[in-house]
Amino acid sequence: MNQKILAMAGAMLGLAFFAAPAAALQNDMFDLETHQPLVQNPAALDGGQPQQSAIPRETVDWKGSQAPGSVVISTTERRLYFILPGGQAVKYGVGVGRPGFEWSGTKVVSNKKEWPDWTPPSQMLRRRPDLPRHMKGGPDNPLGARAMYLGSSLYRIHGSNEPDTIGQAVSSGCIRMTNEDVMDLFERVKVGTRVTVMR
Repeated sequence: MNQKILAMAGAMLGLAFFAAPAAALQNDMFDLETHQPLVQNPAALDGGQPQQSAIPRETVDWKGSQAPGSVVISTTERRLYFILPGGQAVKYGVGVGRPGFEWSGTKVVSNKKEWPDWTPPSQMLRRRPDLPRHMKGGPDNPLGARAMYLGSSLYRIHGSNEPDTIGQAVSSGCIRMTNEDVMDLFERVKVGTRVTVMR
């Protein structure tokens, strides 16, 4: 009996030993640009549990003149609209550029990537020389699960592992979405899609 109890205790200690480093790593994960802590329990993606949306996605009425299939981003409202036929749009919560990094204008989606690599632009490296020069795509990458590149600009619509930042002005001009939402938008948007950013 005592031997069984000791064996069980040893097994439990072994499990705790191997689980601890993963938890410690997770607690040490920070957004590479803002130094804000990442979500403590990021959800599995692409077949796992969906990442909890900070702002629920919904279908709404749309009265704008933009053609179906186009994207409109309101940075003051911190929402992105994918225009549907019949006077409707899919409305997503987004994170936008922080003060000093706001912008507006019209771009087109020039490229789309799943689990994109991240190479910080030179402007960002001047502000943050501690950043890595290149980071392979994956769940810990600041660009998240999907990225849609906006013309030849440095801006992207991309995923994020920080759903608590959605609805806030925190980025260097890129449009952030939850990974769940950016995967949904990625399937709807085509290369060449017109993207209008309004302040």
